[in-house]
Amino acid sequence: MENRDGSSLPDFLELQRTRVLCKADAPTHTEGFQYSGAFAAMGVDTSVSVEKFCKNFKIEINRLTDEDMEFDMIGVDASIANAFRRILIAEVPTMAIEKVFMVDNTSVIADEVLSHRLGLIPLDADPRLFDYISDDVPNERNTIVYKLHVSCEKGSQRLTVKSGQLEWLPEGSQLTMASPAQSGDNQRTYTSFGQSQQNTSERPLGVKYNDITIARLGPGQAIELEAHAVKGVGKVHAKWSPVATAWYRMLPEVRFVLWHFQ
Repeated sequence: MENRDGSSLPDFLELQRTRVLCKADAPTHTEGFQYSGAFAAMGVDTSVSVEKFCKNFKIEINRLTDEDMEFDMIGVDASIANAFRRILIAEVPTMAIEKVFMVDNTSVIADEVLSHRLGLIPLDADPRLFDYISDDVPNERNTIVYKLHVSCEKGSQRLTVKSGQLEWLPEGSQLTMASPAQSGDNQRTYTSFGQSQQNTSERPLGVKYNDITIARLGPGQAIELEAHAVKGVGKVHAKWSPVATAWYRMLPEVRFVLWHFQ
């Protein structure tokens, strides 16, 4: 960094501004200087502006798979890198199961625990295709409906219920809210789909992993339910967090110092 007359900061200040040193007892120079006035006495402006940030900031992707992503952020302070980490955890929207309508549950798992397990199952759905639900009116643009109906016959072995048994209902809810007042009236369901979601999605909106255990049923036990998934962010509930773990570390720089003794 150069000051107004073109000269740069002294080496020890430039080192303190741009490097965190790993000493034997503890790291040093961990405080950031991304604020105006840090070196005002020397005529150097250390304030952050959009122009400076766009000029100096760079991202290099090292690895990108369906499961994880590793990238380098160059030209930012550690506090900015931590802000990106927190944004990934709390402010990137995803789809997750929010409401569960229990029809039958004779398993040993309570309804609340079963609903919580369903909410934590990752869904294979692009949140950019959906809107945030408002006024509690579920439709094809803000809600994904799944059905689960499994039973274990009497006299048979125990049955393991997996996440892959959740069935996507592109036409919306199949549960009726109440019997129609007259025989000619249409039955109302818990969603108001104007069209099938197969018209808006190129692939089925299933679950990401089919082998997640939901429950184990004994002979004579059954689970029948309908689950509604909506769009949300991780700061509301962890089930909407798109990452299991997001972390950062300083890029190491190894320097060898040669000492000459006479």
